[in-house]
Amino acid sequence: METITYTAKDGLYLNITNRCPCSCTFCIRNNGESVYGSDPLWLDHEPSFEEICAAIDERNLVDFREVVFCGYGEPTERLDTLLDVAAYIHKKSDIPIRINTNGLSDLIHGERTAPKLKGLIDTVSVSLNATSPEEYQKLVRPKYGERSFDAMLAFTKDCKQYVPNVRMTIVDTVTSKEEQEKSRKICEDLGVDLKIRAYESA
Repeated sequence: METITYTAKDGLYLNITNRCPCSCTFCIRNNGESVYGSDPLWLDHEPSFEEICAAIDERNLVDFREVVFCGYGEPTERLDTLLDVAAYIHKKSDIPIRINTNGLSDLIHGERTAPKLKGLIDTVSVSLNATSPEEYQKLVRPKYGERSFDAMLAFTKDCKQYVPNVRMTIVDTVTSKEEQEKSRKICEDLGVDLKIRAYESA
């Protein structure tokens, strides 16, 4: 049975794909098949819109502070389905919706994608994790090469126009104090918040 929804703290998380254009050296997927005590997040098939909605309907949204698109893959790989599900949730509830993303949606789809988020997504959290194209390439290993870093920054900046809350994150175990300060400067220049998050091993 597919694990489409799981919980973490006070959030309901949606696992809609295992596809990802990156192969991060620190990716939690390298350590096991689940997080936060969830059932296995590796999918036998990508759940349909109907399957995702049915899984959401099994939950009581009033029990959660937010819904988060974040599983064992990059959620914007299925951007159209993601947006359809977000619209479905909004019809049911005013619960905030967040996307945790590597920020490479524009490269995945070959177009600007931030405008599509308007009115559907409340928060976008973009993984920064490096402060130069070279270091990003070493840590994140995106299939699109060194242009990925600038594309990720451009997507983040673009989101500011369409999404109420935009932030970037770095993992504390893969960034030095110097890198963290450089990350703060990048976020200040983009006008977004920075969150330094603890690495979750499983």
